[in-house]
Amino acid sequence: MTDQSIEPTPIPAVDIPATTPSREERRKLRYYSASQWQLVWWRFRRHRMAMVGTIVLGLMALSGILAEFVAPYAPTTRERDYVTGAPQIPRFRDQNGFSLRPFLPGLTTERDPETLRKITKVDPEKRRYVQFLVAGESYTWFGMKFHTHLFGVDEGTIHLFGTDELGRDLFSRTLYATRTSLSIGVLGVLIAFVLALIIGGVAGYFGGWIDYAIQRLTEIIRVVPIIPLYMGLAAAFPREWSTEQVYFAMTLILGLVGWPTLARRIRGQLLASRNEDYVLAARISGASSFTIITRHLLPAFTSYIIVDLVISFPYMILSETALSFIGLGLRPPATSWGILLQDAQNIRTIEQAPWLFIPAAFVVVAVLAFTLIGDGLRDAADPYTVSGH
Repeated sequence: MTDQSIEPTPIPAVDIPATTPSREERRKLRYYSASQWQLVWWRFRRHRMAMVGTIVLGLMALSGILAEFVAPYAPTTRERDYVTGAPQIPRFRDQNGFSLRPFLPGLTTERDPETLRKITKVDPEKRRYVQFLVAGESYTWFGMKFHTHLFGVDEGTIHLFGTDELGRDLFSRTLYATRTSLSIGVLGVLIAFVLALIIGGVAGYFGGWIDYAIQRLTEIIRVVPIIPLYMGLAAAFPREWSTEQVYFAMTLILGLVGWPTLARRIRGQLLASRNEDYVLAARISGASSFTIITRHLLPAFTSYIIVDLVISFPYMILSETALSFIGLGLRPPATSWGILLQDAQNIRTIEQAPWLFIPAAFVVVAVLAFTLIGDGLRDAADPYTVSGH
């Protein structure tokens, strides 16, 4: 019998129509393939009030960083002809008609016939037009001198928030104070955050007598009264210290007394997670305690740590403001929200110059913005939050 090769019967080609995934399928695929940080960002972005707080806080931080450019004057520049002057609000219309360019009314200076003090009066017949990117006082950035400021007027001076009792522009001083107060809050929280991670991580992972000793230390620090502590430290600061030295000393102290609350939360999370299966597997594989804490335990609840971190900012800012307000924190010529509010301590000043209380509005807005961001992050970090993406 002769072997014959059997050729396979060819299978006719069938055109399979390519199916385009629907919008719902693409949404689900994007959601289930996203990382943890993407999910947190998507949830946070849906929180409108948190986004508003982020934008407001971002603008405040940006104006503080660029204070030399945005502010028309230096924080110590004085104008003797406009002492305790009212805010000057740009306008587009006056008795002479409408103008497309914002302007300020003119000012004239006269002497009081009885006290011989100079009195500034508004001259409605004159206009001083607001200009942008104007040349003004010099300032230094990264070792280079600049003269350009964001805005100014073609004649005279402009004081959006008015001036204080020494004739210093309150708007410029508020911008510089914003940078100082926010930076103290950020640096203080970062110092407290690092200490809380180390101390809380060690206490929660090892437990036993180490945890007991750390918890007793935490309780001692938490019950230390802040005001008497700062009274003693303020007296201990050498009078010859520069503004920068006092600034860093205060930031360090705020960080050193601000870690116990976050450290306890980290300890509680580690105590609840240190006996999980993935931790036992890491131990069996020979991972060190430092590796287990930093690469396995802490990342498991990083989002909650960030939420607590953001919520700590308002307390740090309020601490600096309150201590500087009562004279136990920064001192002139430094500029912070608390130092600016020292000028508004008595009722007579507020009655005669209520604009000196404007820095208090910045404190309230900043604290409220941090609170809104913390609420948004708390909701976004919740793994049971239903995402709309």
